[in-house]
Amino acid sequence: MIVNSIEKGIVIDHITAGTGHRILDFLNIDTKNNTVAFIMNAYSQKHGRKDLIKIENVTDVDLTVLGLLDPTATVNVIENGQIVKKISLELPETVVDVIKCKNPRCVTSVERNAHHIFHLMNPETHEYRCEYCDDIVNMKGE
Repeated sequence: MIVNSIEKGIVIDHITAGTGHRILDFLNIDTKNNTVAFIMNAYSQKHGRKDLIKIENVTDVDLTVLGLLDPTATVNVIENGQIVKKISLELPETVVDVIKCKNPRCVTSVERNAHHIFHLMNPETHEYRCEYCDDIVNMKGE
């Protein structure tokens, strides 16, 4: 399989095998106007198996959300066919309007304009706590 290099854009590499589709879904890239290569379950000497996403002509992505979805992934920013920046992702301490609180008694369920704010409780289990009702969400299994 041959996937050409890109001149400008991003490469999201070292995505945990089988989870790249979640990242691709969240990014909601307009595939009519942007070239996207999504490789699943590729061999990696370092990680065994991995997913990989190449997006041409897109460089502005929410790194906080990418860190939430897969903190082991890396983002390579490409310009003129060369990597100009390599970003290691990590779990964000706070996320706003990404995780939705499922507690029906939470203020976010009643107030339309209330932001869904979650804070990292446990980095090992990827557990986040709702700022308003203390409901716990495990992002590892999401």
